Amino acid sequence: MSMRNSTVRAVNRLTARWAAAHGGDAGTVFTAAGVWPLLAPLADGAAGPARAELAEALGIPAERAAGAARELLAALDGVRGLRSATALWTRADLPLEPAWLERLAPGSHGTLSGTAEAGHKALDAWADRRTGGLVKHMPVTLTEGPDGTRLVLASALTLKTKWVRPFFEWPREPSEGPWSGRSLQMLHRTTALPDRAAVAEGPHGAVTLLEVVGDTGVDVHLLLGEAGAGPGGVLTTGVEAVTRARPVTPASLLPEGRPGPGLTVTRELALTPEPRLVVETPAFEVRAEHDLLRRARLFGLEAACDNSRGHFPGVGSEPLAVGSARQSAMARFRAEGFEAAAVTAVGMAVGCAAPPRLRYRTRRVEVSFDRPFGFLAVHRTSRLVLAAGWVSDPLPYARPPEKTLEEKLREEEEAWAEEE
Repeated sequence: MSMRNSTVRAVNRLTARWAAAHGGDAGTVFTAAGVWPLLAPLADGAAGPARAELAEALGIPAERAAGAARELLAALDGVRGLRSATALWTRADLPLEPAWLERLAPGSHGTLSGTAEAGHKALDAWADRRTGGLVKHMPVTLTEGPDGTRLVLASALTLKTKWVRPFFEWPREPSEGPWSGRSLQMLHRTTALPDRAAVAEGPHGAVTLLEVVGDTGVDVHLLLGEAGAGPGGVLTTGVEAVTRARPVTPASLLPEGRPGPGLTVTRELALTPEPRLVVETPAFEVRAEHDLLRRARLFGLEAACDNSRGHFPGVGSEPLAVGSARQSAMARFRAEGFEAAAVTAVGMAVGCAAPPRLRYRTRRVEVSFDRPFGFLAVHRTSRLVLAAGWVSDPLPYARPPEKTLEEKLREEEEAWAEEE
């Protein structure tokens, strides 16, 4: 099943808004594609101000939300390397509207029974199983008693892809910037495709984009802004660029010199006439916990949190209010590939990721990510952003190199010659 363009645009808008709202320079990772399918059934069952706010956050009318979420999740199931799931747990005595249940995306419907501790174990087991151990805990707090948690709606999204062309790995210490003096796990690769790099001009300055192609139809785009640029501006410009809402200039059309952040274009003597793209980036792993209610207006949950009344008559006859909404997410970028996972949960209570001779003079494009940068995991066909994040603390090099840098460079030159 293909993804509806209007739904993709709606999810990407939420990604861009979330990115713009990210404060500070700390590393983070988040996925609006894990939140959106939960907001949709809430909008379907809401009334009054809560319904209007949720529809605005979703970017589509509330009456279309449940169907759009169902279609989106079905389409995600068709993406290789991507696993997604939703589930609902309710107290046994919570009356639910059959029509609302029927409109939910197919998934499990379990019962919240016993103590909060027992409930947490069951929910944690679901999160662990659905993400292959990448996220081991459900980000929800269960409360007991007559005003305790009555309903939990959750989603899990796990992405794994291998690079079409792996990176070489060796340690390096950046000579300047916030990572200077640190021995980092640096990844290096050379290809004949300079237009994997490009530059976009955004409202907060230029952003260099590097596309790293995966073997599952999902690619990761690394984003480097001007020195001192914060995550919000870099990520929003990146989202607009990768979704083709903002023009980019490919590296083959850029002038020689330093036409973008971390980007150098020169001429060099080479074995073959093809241009070269030389990439250097640190490996990274990022984990983050998000309390969505700290930005309740962004996610359309402000009115729904008012526990003085119920907001979801379409869900059931008992008055319900949102008591918690959280996401746990991680992303890992290594020499061989990328993986990301997120579990999102909304809890409701009572109204309450020696060379031969050189013969040719060719174009050489170098991209170096040696200071904090952003990343986006993007489904190649639909341009749906599956995960977004910011790298402020890359992985250190934790073991001695097996080969010298010269040996690795010689191996790469030999591999290059074999490809030609």
